[in-house]
Amino acid sequence: MTVRRVVAGTDARGKSVFLSDGQVPNSHEFASMPGQAQIRVWFTPGPPGATPPATEPTDNTGPVLPGPGGASFVIVQYAPDSVLTAPDFDPAAAGQEMATYAPDLAEVFEPGGMHLTPSVDYGVVLTGEVWLELDDGAQTRLSAGDTVVQLAGRHAWRNKTAAPATVAFVLTGAGA
Repeated sequence: MTVRRVVAGTDARGKSVFLSDGQVPNSHEFASMPGQAQIRVWFTPGPPGATPPATEPTDNTGPVLPGPGGASFVIVQYAPDSVLTAPDFDPAAAGQEMATYAPDLAEVFEPGGMHLTPSVDYGVVLTGEVWLELDDGAQTRLSAGDTVVQLAGRHAWRNKTAAPATVAFVLTGAGA
């Protein structure tokens, strides 16, 4: 899965300019979960500023979750649930791959996919359908064009279809 990223900012004279235009440099397709992928579009660990970062702000193996006031822009492709329930699925391999490519998320994931992150997340479904599941098992179906705001609540994402589903998220670090 590839995505073009255009970054605009301000030069030394105060004029708006294109700073970069090209493929997002950090993405990963999960070998242990065919159809699962993540693209790290942009990462700001703490409060953002207008000065462009000196180096690439994304990292394929670093944090996904921003600190208080920070933001993370990530696109996630969810594999169908059938991939995770297939007889040849290896949960240990999937857990190790998640620990490598999204270590902070791996730390908060429970068996079965429920998790709680210290962030307010804004999402838009780009393709396919996903179900948002909450603590009590309540679920709602989201399809292409639907949006979700997740206020630091425990949840899981389910893909009950036969095709991957893609969701773009902006996670904002929530304070205590």
